[in-house]
Amino acid sequence: MTRSWVLPLIFAATMVPARAQTRILMSAVEVRTGKPVRDLKAAQIVITDEKAARVVTELTMPKKTVDILLLLDAGLAGSLVQPLVYDLIDQIAEPEAMAVVSYADSAQLIQDFTSSRTILKESVSKVRYGNQPKVLDALAAAIGDGFEHATYRRVILLLTAGYASKGSTSERDVVTMARKNGVSIFPIFVAGHLHGMFESLARQTGGAVFNLMSMAKDATQQSPKPAPLIFEAIRNPYLATLRGNGNLSERMKLEARRPEKIFLSALPVE
Repeated sequence: MTRSWVLPLIFAATMVPARAQTRILMSAVEVRTGKPVRDLKAAQIVITDEKAARVVTELTMPKKTVDILLLLDAGLAGSLVQPLVYDLIDQIAEPEAMAVVSYADSAQLIQDFTSSRTILKESVSKVRYGNQPKVLDALAAAIGDGFEHATYRRVILLLTAGYASKGSTSERDVVTMARKNGVSIFPIFVAGHLHGMFESLARQTGGAVFNLMSMAKDATQQSPKPAPLIFEAIRNPYLATLRGNGNLSERMKLEARRPEKIFLSALPVE
């Protein structure tokens, strides 16, 4: 009689469904300094979405090779951020690659993906500045067409003076496209009135936002320059596993239970 229960019990065990879970790529940087946060614990992360808590059950930090599309502000104030371009290019290391798109009232590919720092710098030196920049239109164009030859993690470095004119693309359109195409947006800006929009774009796509003026105020002789910090954040995202299935919505809220103020973001991954 005992044997008659063996097979049914084994069969029942195999029918137990696996626990539903969601995985996200996360970036974490200090708000004031832009320094990547490398020691987060799963229990320190608080995520709420549609008023429901999403528990982080596992947190790892896999080093990610990246393909970077540098979206360069060629508007009237764009020359303010040009000096940083060359520092960013100097961070590229094979097998990583970078492409450069300049934008003002339209976006223009000036260099396709390459690992050659020399070629990238030559392309940037030819950029001419003027006209009103349309940031969201440029982001949509870059996300839609810019990563055709990308191999690794897709990242947009949005290097901008911080000003923009109105275009035909909404912030929501850009977020939807970025999530669909697995693109993380990292705005780097000097000033302007778009701080809130930059934070929103980064938070919903697994990117981070870097305020160059704020970072400069905090800098000391021992502080790393902005470019190495930015690339450290890009290459070292967290991979978080959340209990329950379903992607995070645009109304998600992320925070870290830490003394310092930390900017957190999330990009759902398959």
